[in-house]
Amino acid sequence: MKIFKTKKYTILSSILKYSFVVVFAIMLFTPSVFALTTGPTGGGGTGTEIKTKILNPLGNNITDIPSFIKAIIDIVVRIGVPIVTLAIIYSGFLFVKAQGNPEQLTKAKSTLLYTLIGAALLLGAFVIASAIGSTVTDITSTT
Repeated sequence: MKIFKTKKYTILSSILKYSFVVVFAIMLFTPSVFALTTGPTGGGGTGTEIKTKILNPLGNNITDIPSFIKAIIDIVVRIGVPIVTLAIIYSGFLFVKAQGNPEQLTKAKSTLLYTLIGAALLLGAFVIASAIGSTVTDITSTT
């Protein structure tokens, strides 16, 4: 009994380590055990024919890569614009809080500068993606 107390954690880690193998084996062999074959080459079992269809989890509007990228950029812009607005308000609060203190003023200026750079990158990415998307649409529609 004393051996089990001293090696309790090594035994538990071994059980945990090998339980993954058991779970993997069950997941691997379960479909073949419960599968029934039907049809002319089947083993004579009585099975049910199941017809399934994979639905697009992104919706019916996203069917190709350009529409997927457009949807991602739209989501980023919808989330990014309020964040940029809050960051500009925060930098304005830092300017008011500074009250002429040079160290805090430089922090407020750098916060505003980085916020404006982020906003320019966000809106620039949206403009560039829109321009590329419209160019691709124009090229594909004329050919």
